[in-house]
Amino acid sequence: MARSNHCELGSGIQQSDIHRFSWNQRWFHRFQVSLLKAISEMALAALRRESRRMATAVISPRPIIPIRSSLAPSEESAFSGVRSISTQVVRNRMKSVKSIQKITKAMKMVAASKLRAVQNKTENSRGLWQPFTALLGDIPSVDVKKNVVVAISSDKGLCGGINSTVVKISRALHKLNSDPEKESKYVILGEKAKAQLVRDSKADIELSITELQKIPLNFTQVAVLADDILKNVEYDALRVVFNKFHSVVSFVPTTSTILSPEIVERESEAGGKLGELDSYEIEGAESKSEVLQNLTEFQFSCVLFNAVLENACSEQGARMSAMDSSSRNAGDMLDRLTLTYNRTRQASITTELIEIISGASALEG
Repeated sequence: MARSNHCELGSGIQQSDIHRFSWNQRWFHRFQVSLLKAISEMALAALRRESRRMATAVISPRPIIPIRSSLAPSEESAFSGVRSISTQVVRNRMKSVKSIQKITKAMKMVAASKLRAVQNKTENSRGLWQPFTALLGDIPSVDVKKNVVVAISSDKGLCGGINSTVVKISRALHKLNSDPEKESKYVILGEKAKAQLVRDSKADIELSITELQKIPLNFTQVAVLADDILKNVEYDALRVVFNKFHSVVSFVPTTSTILSPEIVERESEAGGKLGELDSYEIEGAESKSEVLQNLTEFQFSCVLFNAVLENACSEQGARMSAMDSSSRNAGDMLDRLTLTYNRTRQASITTELIEIISGASALEG
């Protein structure tokens, strides 16, 4: 009987000790988990601070302004640090830049093929107007009352500053010949020059012709066009402004002056550069005024034909250069975006690994 009581007392002491020991073990496990969570949070905070510091030191000095300027405000704020960038935003931006690069490369190839087709015609057309320049001269400083500025531009953009150059020279010539005693008008060939000159000189535009480059031009079509201009415009001097083609990366703004038959005859009688006309004999029943009328009309057709082709060559060459620069800029932007994407992805993977290791350590404890 005593032995049984002793056994019951001993078993009671042993159970209480076991209960106390299990309670202490649960408390220690909770403390260990809390400590690991606190350490993990401190490590993540340190990693975020280090990522922001690296982003400020490495990414900010790089020329990433063109990328940020074209993003939405929510996307633009994401580039403040590597940790906060969404990889999806960078991936979408890379996809759009690649598409733009493909388009610019294709446009460069198309411009190169068009340039080769037009360049041969341009070189052959230069032999048409040169004899007229030797015979009738090219006098840009002639003083007349009725001046007509013929501005030749392109119908499409993305070709550098060739259209702006033509418009600037046309405005300068119009302003130079706009005295109260003189009259100056515009004849515009091309949509781009029309869009710029119509803003401040709409009343002075006598004639406007667009969409010249839809079909390949020949001399017959340009001669009909020149005849329409001469019938609808009264002039003493026609000043044709265009871009003369030199090479793919070089074009020179040029002005050719065509005088009316009356002014040619007047300058011939006054001597000077056109005084040699009297030394030529006229055969047939035509008078000198009729011959000069025919020569002037044919001269304007030849000069206009050459000017349209020269400007078309300059347009394609300028478009090739512009698209080549755009393709190279897209490549540079793509390199910067790829670097940003890789850094963002690496930072995200590192963060996830730290979280996984911290969770595993907490479970093991």
